[in-house]
Amino acid sequence: MSSKDVSVDETNNPESTAPTSLTEEPEQEQQLDEELHRLLVPDARDLPLSPPTAVEFNFVTYFALDFMKPRHDQCVYRHANGLCVIGLAPSHIAFKDEGGITAVDFNVGKSNRSGFKVTGKRKKNAQHFESNTALCKICTSNDSYVVRCCVKGSLLEVNDQLIKQPQLLNQSADREGYIAILMPKPADWLKVKDSLVGLEEYKKLREVC
Repeated sequence: MSSKDVSVDETNNPESTAPTSLTEEPEQEQQLDEELHRLLVPDARDLPLSPPTAVEFNFVTYFALDFMKPRHDQCVYRHANGLCVIGLAPSHIAFKDEGGITAVDFNVGKSNRSGFKVTGKRKKNAQHFESNTALCKICTSNDSYVVRCCVKGSLLEVNDQLIKQPQLLNQSADREGYIAILMPKPADWLKVKDSLVGLEEYKKLREVC
């Protein structure tokens, strides 16, 4: 048999001519699929026991501990747009009183905080308050406590539902039971942020879950 015949036979043999890249492609594709699956689908062992709440998802939570007085703990929920929602921390002293909070009065200082309204995109008529300015007074069966702004900024809204439904503070202080909404200037927020503590540090300091 001539060398010419041998070369012809070899070219006609599919096993001898099949490039190795073709046999490797399915394995590479499978590896890529597995890697993509690992990136897109989290390990169930890494997932939290319960999904984050709307507040946890949309806001960063800070706490003002012993604000002006011992155990006057307040919280500040800050949205990405800069808005700050002011509320009571779970460790606030008012919650220790039997029966919890029974009344909320926004008539503090020289004006009734619930009596003003802001209008338009420029928030016309917004009042500018310091961090220690009183927002309202909350009452229990034993005592009363002043709730303050915690941050320097423009007061955009108070939760006047609390006047008729003070129990919202006892039931959902981190949601429907918020106190007010303020808009601080970026520079003012940076100044006050250093005096606040984050959620994890708050849990350690106040030993709450």
